[in-house]
Parts: sequence; structure tokens; C-alpha cells
Amino acid sequence: MLKLAILGFLRDRPLHGYELRRHLAALTGHVRPISDGTLYPAIKRLEADGLLLRSTEPGTAAAPRHTLHLTDAGRSALLDRLRTPEDLDISDENRWFTVLAFLRHLDGEPEAQATVLRRRLAFLSEPASFFYDGARPVGAEEFDDPFRRGMLLIARATTEAELAWLRDTLTGLDRT
Repeated sequence: MLKLAILGFLRDRPLHGYELRRHLAALTGHVRPISDGTLYPAIKRLEADGLLLRSTEPGTAAAPRHTLHLTDAGRSALLDRLRTPEDLDISDENRWFTVLAFLRHLDGEPEAQATVLRRRLAFLSEPASFFYDGARPVGAEEFDDPFRRGMLLIARATTEAELAWLRDTLTGLDRT
């Protein structure tokens, strides 16, 4: 997801490494903090793959600043990843939010956007729980434990809100 997030933010506009790190932290940092030891090697790999370019500009102090720019190949890689996210990108909430943050970059492709949203809708429509009795999902009402019950009630409310949003958004995309 780091690659997707880097490409997505650079699709918005060129960024300095520090700015990119701040944007990444705002999107995923509270859940999965990204260290410099992870970010900068990822940037170097993307640069080596021809997906981004680094330009050097004079810094406000003595050190020059490096600005990262998305290449045409980087734009294509981003769009490909958005059109065909992995199953885990659909099922894992944090990864899903990263896809969702940049799905707008498929502008002019409402059917591609709708296809991704339909995959998420199908995933959320399957019965699920954090807890199971054998293969059967256990619902909130079955718990005396207020913490597990609360966890499941919160998850249910979040899922219901997302399902409503997905259906409304798909209706809009289908009209396009």
C-alpha cells in the first residue's frame, strides 16, 4: 500500500520527501507508522523502476531540496493498481481507505470506479464477525461481555454506514 499511497500523493502534485512523509502519516500513520527506513528505500525503488523522478532545488537553508515527480509510467502504474486492487486491498479496512483515497484518479472511468466499489460491497455483504462459533459468525447480541458486544456494535454501525455510502455512490456512477 505504500507504493500506491506514494504514487497517489505524487499524482496530486510533486512533493518533497518530508511533505510526502507528512501526507502518508496523515493517511496511515496512526495505524501503520512509516519510518524513514521504510519510506526512502521505497522511493528509491520507485525511482529505479522509472515511476518517479527526483529533481534537486536550492533549499531555503544550505542543503538542496529533492522534489519527487510522478512519471508517465508512474501514472500508468497508479491507474492499473486502482483499476485492479488486490483482494486484501478490498477486505482490509486500512488498505481499502488507501485505495479509496485515490480512486478519484480514475476520473473519466466511472465503470472502473464502480467495479472496485462493487467488490467492496460484495465483501461487506458477506456475514462476518470478529468472533466465531465454529464457522458461524457470533453477533453482538450473543455476548454478555460489554466490550466484545461494543466492538461488534461499532463495527456493525460502521459497516451499515459504508454500505449506504457504497450504494448511493454506485447509483451516481451508474448514471454517468
